Amino acid sequence: MNTFSVSEIVEMGIEKEKKRRDFYSAVAGYFKDKDVKELFSKLKNWEDEHIKKFSEIRDSIKEPKEAETYEGEMGAYMQALVDDKLYSHVNPADFSKNIKTPMDAISYGISFEKDAILFFEEMVRYTADSRKDIVRKLVDEEKRHIAYLAGLREKISS
Repeated sequence: MNTFSVSEIVEMGIEKEKKRRDFYSAVAGYFKDKDVKELFSKLKNWEDEHIKKFSEIRDSIKEPKEAETYEGEMGAYMQALVDDKLYSHVNPADFSKNIKTPMDAISYGISFEKDAILFFEEMVRYTADSRKDIVRKLVDEEKRHIAYLAGLREKISS
């Protein structure tokens, strides 16, 4: 079984956080309603904070760096792991087809957060036992995102 370093797993998570941040940023610009714009700007800022937090976790990990076989190998590898069907639809051109209401955007956001949890839960299997708690902390962060978004969905639907 291949083993990923915790810093590799955290880096993959950071890439997914960046995609969610860019999604929320684009959605904030898509809607004209001031409250909706503010909501998605807040969510975008939240993702920025998580990118910062996850970057600090990554930078605090004392693991040897793996040498790349060729220039850009790790970047290509990370991109392949974070690109999937859900994330491929995150671009402004598709918003008119996929996101018509704030509820649509919240549903996408919840899907992204669920994806992050599944990603980290799967990756914990490939993490050295001494580092599994770090990955589980990332899962806890994403669970808090889902709870927040679910609360927003409930509030909007009331």
